[in-house]
This record gives sequence, structure tokens and C-alpha cells, in this order.
Amino acid sequence: MHPIEALERYWNHMSFRPLQEDIITAVLNNEDTFALLPTGGGKSICFQIPALIKPGICIVVSPLIALMQDQVNSLKQKGIKAVAITSGISYSELDTSLDNCIYGNYKFLYLSPERLQQTLVQERIQRMNVNLIAVDEAHCISQWGNDFRPAYKSIVTLRELQPSVNCIALTATAKSKVVEDIIESLDFIDPKVFKASFKRENISYQVIKTEDKNYHLEHILNENKGASIIYARSRKATVTISDYLLSKGFETTYYHGGLTNIQKKERLHLWTTNQKPIMVATTAFGMGIDKPDVKSIIHYNLPESLESYYQEAGRAGRNGNDAVAVILKKNIDEDRLKGQFLSALPSIDAIKYVYKKLCNYFQISYGEGQNTLHQLNFKTFCHIYQLKTTLTFNALKILDSNSIISLDQRFNYRTTVQFKVSNTAIFKYLESNKSQNKAIKALLRTYGGILDYITKINLELVANKAETTIPKLLEILKDLERHNIIDLNIANTDSEITFIKPREDEKTINPIIPIIELQQNLKKEHIQSVIRYTNNDTICKSILLLNYFDEDTTEECGRCSICLSKSNSDASVLKTTIKEQILKELEDKNQSSRELLNNIKCGQVNLLDALTFLIESEKITITATNTYKLK
Repeated sequence: MHPIEALERYWNHMSFRPLQEDIITAVLNNEDTFALLPTGGGKSICFQIPALIKPGICIVVSPLIALMQDQVNSLKQKGIKAVAITSGISYSELDTSLDNCIYGNYKFLYLSPERLQQTLVQERIQRMNVNLIAVDEAHCISQWGNDFRPAYKSIVTLRELQPSVNCIALTATAKSKVVEDIIESLDFIDPKVFKASFKRENISYQVIKTEDKNYHLEHILNENKGASIIYARSRKATVTISDYLLSKGFETTYYHGGLTNIQKKERLHLWTTNQKPIMVATTAFGMGIDKPDVKSIIHYNLPESLESYYQEAGRAGRNGNDAVAVILKKNIDEDRLKGQFLSALPSIDAIKYVYKKLCNYFQISYGEGQNTLHQLNFKTFCHIYQLKTTLTFNALKILDSNSIISLDQRFNYRTTVQFKVSNTAIFKYLESNKSQNKAIKALLRTYGGILDYITKINLELVANKAETTIPKLLEILKDLERHNIIDLNIANTDSEITFIKPREDEKTINPIIPIIELQQNLKKEHIQSVIRYTNNDTICKSILLLNYFDEDTTEECGRCSICLSKSNSDASVLKTTIKEQILKELEDKNQSSRELLNNIKCGQVNLLDALTFLIESEKITITATNTYKLK
């Protein structure tokens, strides 16, 4: 099969995106290959098509469970056999899945780097007919990269287990130093390196400095009709912003890790079909979602790094049409960013303390706990041990990124059920409670032993079979408990914790101390890079981003907030006129930026530049009610 035939057959596309065909050809020629394709460049096709053409199975290493599952589901829908081995599956499930990869004509095995450290996994991989090793999010392998994960260093084990198989590493964001580190860490021989430009000519990068973010939010959405993603820092903020926009007549919804899987699917469907074209979300949203017609990406808060910002902004305009990527910035935002990501960085002692309390919370004995899965209610955990929530969460994230634990944030009910009465009594009960018929029968038909012993049930699965929702199913279960029909236990959790290493307290943490210190220094540099980017009011925003990723250019984009402010043929005269108009307007009364914009009728970028200049030159000042007045 030729690559273009596979593209047409499985993806219904008639042509490749830039560099895709060259990368695929290199992989088919058994070359070690590095592919740096910015967000929206179509990285997955670069390893999926060669793997389909070559006999055997492709092993894909990825750190993102949700992305692995999305790709496996997508492949299955195309009739391609694929499996993902994620945390939390039983030994028997792992054993069966690995056997299927040897004997079942599977084409793709997705697994996390932590799984490569298991003896069983290594033994089975040696017996597989592996045709390609694909390392996704390859920047995680470099200690200089964004989101470094030490477990990625173990990927080189795959090269030892399958020494004749070539490897492809893929990432969307990597500086030159990171690229070199990846190639060395994966033991590439004469690698073929493909780097697409980071330049996105159809995206207008903008930074708007304002004390009235909601006004500018409305203005941007009205000026750029169509699908949009608004990124907010917290779950609470996504709800607040969404409610505000709904009150203003916008079709919007919100998305964060605290929603159930059913809610996430419903909201994603509403957004992808443009029934609710505006999505307010935390930054986890968008990974693996290829919606081509996103018109605007708006960061309501400052991003934590330029790497993450570039990826998130790159979700706009994938169809090639004009799009905007806007950061809304208040004066206080820099302090908030430092407070959230720098002031809240836990010390080594704090990380050790949180780890010890986590082990105690789940009653894990010294030397035990490896590969055990636990449900965690984060707020309860912090309350019991009187822990500060932000520091504790950051400590858990550090333990996760360093492969001590695996932290999966998801709203979850860990529910167990056992029927206390006979079949006859159940059906007698149903005679007078017919509305519960589907739910009860779904339980009985899904879980054969539920009459005999306590059974853990999947609420989402049962709710789907009963054609109802999880909240309604829970009401039915509680009613059955009240009528003494079942024993019910519901543990409300918001996270799943898998212990990757056995508990050895300080001995577990001490080896990763140098890595943690390096990561924290990198975090400080990332924050400073964001602040420098948003504060630079003279250099084209596209040039700033390209230079950050080691792409040398001096060609201005002509469409960013800086270029637009220079676009008038006599920009200096225009700016002087705006300053004069502002001073004249404020002679009569104090005014907000919104009022000034309406009265002066100039562009908001030029207005904000003029306001900033007048404040710095102490000709005007901001009042307690966020209006401007003469000094």
C-alpha cells in the first residue's frame, strides 16, 4: 500500500500536509526520524501510516492517558486494531492485552513510559513483531524540555529489546537544545530531522492590557464570529466566565476536570458541532482535538510558559483561515502568575511530607504499594492533614511528573452494590416501581455476581444501558438502599492515584531531588519568558515567538497587536492625536477605557498604548473604580 492510498482509505484526505510525506518516507526507509511539527501539523499520521503499511505492530509511547485513549478509539473507528495499556488495569487484563499484541494482529500498542519498566511488559515486547517505535510528546525525554518526565529516559530500553527497529520521535514544541538531547537520549543513528517552521501566518497574536477583561472578551468574540476557546486558570473561573457570557447572549459552555465523563462528551459534542461555539476551559482542553474552524483562542489569564501558550494558540485557524490568539492582561496578573507557579513551588521537605501523608492516607506499608490504584478526594486529604491546597497539589504534580505516582484528575464515583433480596423479591418490588425497571435490569444483566457479593459498578456504563444519567441512576440506587433492596457504598472522588514506586519514604524521593531543583529553575525561566513576551511593546509578537524557539527571523507579521499599532502610515501622529483626545475627554469627567473607546473611535490597541503612556508620564491616573482621571 502506498502512503497516499492509506491516507485516502483511512483518513479520507487526498493530500498530505507539509513535511508529512517526507517524514513517512524516511520512516518507511527504516531511518531514525525526528519530527518537529507545530500544533495542527498532523504528527500522528507520520507514524500511523508507516505502521499500517509495514507488517507487524507499532509501539507508541505517550505520557497522556486521555490522548492515548482518544487515538485508540479513533483507530478502532477506522477498523484498525489498537490497544492502550494505562494505569489501573489488573494483571490479568495486562497479560491478555500483551498476548493480543503478539497473536491478535494488532497494529498499535499505546503505553506510558512507566510501563516499560515492568518485567512482564519487556518480556512480551521481545516476542512481538514490532515494525516501529513512536515516541510522542518527545520533549518529555529532555531535562531541558517543558514537562520533563524521568521515566521517558527508560524508552531507550525499547531500542535494546528491539535493536533492529527504527524509531520516530515527535513533538510540537522544542528548542534546539531539547532536540539535541532527545536524539542523544533515544540513541538515534544518522537521524533524519524534519522541522516545520513555527510561523503561523494566519494567526494574529495579540496582547491586550486592560483592567476590564470582560469588555474586551465580548469585543473579541463579536469581532471574530465562530468557534472559540477561552482558557481560564481554575475550574471556578470557567463557570463564572461562561455564565457571564451566557448572560450577554453568547452560546457558550464550560469544560474542566471536575465534570463526569458523560458531561465532558456532551459538552465536547456541543462545541465541535458549533451548537455551543464558545468553550470556556482549563488548559487541559484541546489536546488531541482537531477542530479546524476555531476562530479565536483567548487566554483570560497569563499562560505558564511560551511552550504551552504556543500549543494552545495553535489550535486556532487550522483550516488556514484568519484567526486570533489573544492574551488579556491586568496589571496584577504578573504577581498572580508568580504567586501561583513560583511562590507555590513546594520545597523538597514539603514534597517528602506530602508523599509520606499520602502513603499513610492509603495505609501503605513500607516497601509496599507498587502499582496499586487508589481513589482520592483531594479536599478531604488536605483537610485531614491540614495541608495547604495549592502547595499540596503542586507536590502531587511533581511526584507525578517524576514517576513516583500517577495522578489522574477525574470526577469519579467509586460505587459498590450488592442485592440483599432474591430475584423474586426484586421483581415484586418492580411491580410497584416500574420507573426503575431499566436501571435494575441493567445492573443484573451487566454484573452476574451482584446478587451474591459486593460488586464495583461502572456508573457511566449502567446509566448508558438504562438510558438515563448518572445523577438519576444515583437517585435510583439510593432509593433501593432506603427500601432495603441493596447495600450501597458511594465514594465521591476527584482523582485517581497509582503508586508507581514502592513506599520507601525519603529513599523514594532523594534520587529525584536534583531533577526537581532543575525543573523548578526552568519553571522560573518559563514564567519570566511569558512576562517578557507580554511586556514587550516594540517587537512583533510573531518574531518574539519564533526567536524564542530558535527560529531566526526579522520579518514582521503585519497582523499582531504590535504590527497593527504601527500600521498607520503616520503612526506617531495618530498616537499623539489619541493622547490629546484622551486628555480632552477627561477634562469633563472621569471615564473608563470602554467609554473612551466609544467616544474617541480609535482602535483598542492604540487607545491602550496611549493610556499606558499617559499613566507612565503621570498625566492621568486610575481611580478605585477603574476609571481614568487627570492628575
